[in-house]
Amino acid sequence: MSTRVDYYELLEVSRETSGEEIKKAYRRLAVKYHPDKNPGDKAAEEKFKEIGHAYEVLSDEEKRAAYDRYGHAAFQNAGARGPGGGFHDPMDVFREMFRGSGFEDLFGGGGPQRGGDLRYDVEITLEEAAAGVEKEIKYRRAAQCPACQGSGAEPGSRKQTCPTCRGAGQVMISRGFFSVRQTCPHCHGQGTMIEHPCAKCHGAGRVEETTKLKLRIPPGVDNGQKLRSSSGGEAGGPGAEAGDLYIFIHVHEHDLFQRDGDDLHCTVPIKFTLASLGGTLDVPTLTGKAQVKIAPGTPSGTQLRLRGRGMPSLRQGGHGDQYVHVEIEVPKKLTAEQKQKLEEFGKACGDAEQPVSESFFAKAKKFFDM
Repeated sequence: MSTRVDYYELLEVSRETSGEEIKKAYRRLAVKYHPDKNPGDKAAEEKFKEIGHAYEVLSDEEKRAAYDRYGHAAFQNAGARGPGGGFHDPMDVFREMFRGSGFEDLFGGGGPQRGGDLRYDVEITLEEAAAGVEKEIKYRRAAQCPACQGSGAEPGSRKQTCPTCRGAGQVMISRGFFSVRQTCPHCHGQGTMIEHPCAKCHGAGRVEETTKLKLRIPPGVDNGQKLRSSSGGEAGGPGAEAGDLYIFIHVHEHDLFQRDGDDLHCTVPIKFTLASLGGTLDVPTLTGKAQVKIAPGTPSGTQLRLRGRGMPSLRQGGHGDQYVHVEIEVPKKLTAEQKQKLEEFGKACGDAEQPVSESFFAKAKKFFDM
């Protein structure tokens, strides 16, 4: 694929085109340039690959934003799927787009079918997300039948060539002005018919089972991220690979900490006397307590930084920071003695004559004179 061809030009859309219109443009062009519709046409085959790559990027908001900003350079080192990745097979992109519409059968959908992907949701605490954790999960899936090893046939049973497709697994049918291949309706793409179906799976080659999986969740994982267990999904047809299991991570909200990327934030209420006189303060972190210095005259809302006390970074290594937001606590109830001493303190400070700060009064003076 030539990386110099603009993805928007390939799909014949503008840069302002919506995601839904990009999808429609891809559907139209994918059918037009599909290899089954253009047998032996290398130019059409190359065009089919190009529009598949273009759609894979422009249909994803994050990839599209990167492409709009950096062009093809955004994927020179990492590939369209990020670090260590690359583009999907254009046929896979096509099948995913037309799945359930009948087109996957009309365009080369015969043969053993890959197993379906599954989703599992896991809930963890912020502490577990910071340290990493191992979880054992259980889920139901269609697995390979142990009695027939996925063949769908009784032991010793012979397979016969399908009389409809003569072993090809596909039949040719006419659709308007062109002919296409379709999965054989009798053998379901296998090319053979089972003489005696397996009694356990009734010829399906798969049975429902409960699967256990030990899952290692790495330190620094964030809410909404997903992990992939290759071949952890449903078993495929005879001779086909299993699907994948996708584990979506949900991190519970914490009572003290709020997460912002790799950084953590917490609000700590302190006494008026500490804010005025200064001192040291023990604050919580995910790995224990830490000590921060409160300077004399610290105002409410001051932000203090604890370097390296945040969450571990999955991509960059190291840790983020923790930010402590100081909030001065005002006592709601005072004893008679406390009230008397506070009034004496206010008089000594001249609070009665000037209840607001000088800087604020200077800015607001014109409003008081109105």
